[in-house]
Amino acid sequence: MQIEFYKYQGTGNDFVMIDNRSNFFPKEDIQLIERLCDRRFGIGADGLILLENDSETDFRMVYYNSDGNESSMCGNGGRCLVAFANQLGVINDKATFIATDGLHHASVGNDAIVSLQMIDVDEVQKHDSHTFLNTGSPHHVQIVENLKEYNVKENGAAIRYGELYGEKGSNINFVKKIDDDTFSLRTYERGVEDETLACGTGATAVAIAMNAIGQTDKTSINLNVEGGKLVVSFDKLGEHFSNVFLTGPAKFVFKGTIEI
Repeated sequence: MQIEFYKYQGTGNDFVMIDNRSNFFPKEDIQLIERLCDRRFGIGADGLILLENDSETDFRMVYYNSDGNESSMCGNGGRCLVAFANQLGVINDKATFIATDGLHHASVGNDAIVSLQMIDVDEVQKHDSHTFLNTGSPHHVQIVENLKEYNVKENGAAIRYGELYGEKGSNINFVKKIDDDTFSLRTYERGVEDETLACGTGATAVAIAMNAIGQTDKTSINLNVEGGKLVVSFDKLGEHFSNVFLTGPAKFVFKGTIEI
């Protein structure tokens, strides 16, 4: 069987997009999803996303990591799916959709800029060496000085598979402060099991964590990721972070068909 796919990327975080509103895609086939994401034997992507019908919102997001397993929320993937829905004519400039972590609102602006509302954050765990929080996916946030030279894959894997997070693991973010409203980060993503050029839930986690631990008092924060720039904004009341928005480019790369 041949399937049509679309390729999108958001600051270098790339995804295979499939219109599954007719429910034809074999979602239980983990090996197929892994092969489609493989950069040598398939299309190549950090993850695969299905756009499906939903009775109460514009569409449903079903996200798989490149290892073929269904995963928690992906921020850049969500932004790219909104751009995909716009290209298909499912939405115009605004969208609501349901994902594994609940309801999301989003808007599509000029120059392929998509702004996506993320979940509220009520708990930020502060430790001596790191911060931990969930922004739709679990994230470890750790400040390092030598970010450019840092071995993200080796050190990220050591923390992800270490005793701290157990079998489920966590995404691992390494951060350097540039100024009061700008931070650079690099992310090791579980499920990809490597560094990715960007991570939307990771950028969101870093922005909130840096505010929570006093590295900044800004509520709109610029994030330099390996694949470009993202902006995270939020409202803060005590330790509660709401109206969290992740904003950045979500660009169509190409479309094609592949035999499965």
